[in-house]
Amino acid sequence: MPTDTRVAVISIIVEEPGCVPAINEILHSAADHIIGRMGIPYREKNISIISVVVDADLNAINNISGKLGRVPGATVKTAYSKK
Repeated sequence: MPTDTRVAVISIIVEEPGCVPAINEILHSAADHIIGRMGIPYREKNISIISVVVDADLNAINNISGKLGRVPGATVKTAYSKK
């Protein structure tokens, strides 16, 4: 990886199960940048939480986060490393 990349965690809360295919399609297209992914179903609240760790340049991270943030039924927040 080039040294001008940053590590970020993209957190996704899925409140509408029907939006999962759109999320998976976006994540599949970003597979080259993904270090790891963890999904947790929270049945008591009828939601799922997905954490995706990426290593990419800021433009790529913002592009991925922006696409995910436009998926209806999902809430997305991103935390960036300082380095």
